[in-house]
Amino acid sequence: MKEAAVEERQPSYLARLRMEYRSSDKAGYIMVLPYVLHFLVFVAYPLVFAFILVFCKWDIVSPMEFVGLRNIQRLMRDTTFWTAVTNTLKFLALHIPLQIVFALLIAVVLNGPIKLRGFFRGAFFLPFVISGAVVTILWQQLYSTDAGVFNLILTKLGASPVPWLTDPSIAIYSIAVMATWKNVGFYIVLFLAGLQNVPRELYEAASIDGANRGEQFWKITMPLLRPVTLLVIMLSTIGGFGLFIEPFVMTGGGPAESTLSVVLYLYKNAFQFLKMGYAATIGFALALMIFLVTLVQRKLLDVEQPY
Repeated sequence: MKEAAVEERQPSYLARLRMEYRSSDKAGYIMVLPYVLHFLVFVAYPLVFAFILVFCKWDIVSPMEFVGLRNIQRLMRDTTFWTAVTNTLKFLALHIPLQIVFALLIAVVLNGPIKLRGFFRGAFFLPFVISGAVVTILWQQLYSTDAGVFNLILTKLGASPVPWLTDPSIAIYSIAVMATWKNVGFYIVLFLAGLQNVPRELYEAASIDGANRGEQFWKITMPLLRPVTLLVIMLSTIGGFGLFIEPFVMTGGGPAESTLSVVLYLYKNAFQFLKMGYAATIGFALALMIFLVTLVQRKLLDVEQPY
């Protein structure tokens, strides 16, 4: 009788299972709480506040004033904004192809049996982790019309100095070359990861069939690197739309607004002109452009694995 009473007092297997799940749920909630708080404070709240600003006029000092769709209407008629969009697209038109070509070529070389391979991999990646302001100031000196290294070399060769940053027709492309030099190391790492996942047996079989290195590259390497190439294109596009530190330090958006990027224009409206509502409108327009461009890229590029 005593044993039966003890058995009746003990919780059943299902009851013990429920208790264990409840205790584990509590632990899970406690562990995820810091991330939830971080998301609410630093992501959700700023995003909602910025969306509210789109429909308001606010200069930080005066009370916020609701203006409806006035900021959006102004954005559609703002020629300076569309100039900034055009400049950003010009930057991307040179930056993305340069990024892909140089990153892929260097990755192929670094993936081969060369001496000091580890050193060169680190050397190419180093500019990516250096402060953008430091790199920008360095290239500003290299691009100097009077005493820059590039123009000194051209002068020695008998050519005329090039106004890299003072000619409105080439200034944005000069910045694109500099940005490519700084960021290419990151994309080299991505391509290296893709190259090292290509099965060596495919190259051996192609070699037995008589394919040379060029044919192996175009028929094996490039198709298998398609997903990595898409990733590089999308990351380069997103990063290119965020162009800010280079024109901000090197040209201030000049000459004649030829290097004014969308993010730099947003910054000027927010922190120089104190037009927070209009700056928030530019920010959401930029996010929409990035989404549409990357969506088109995703649709145009086939990323299905060829094997």
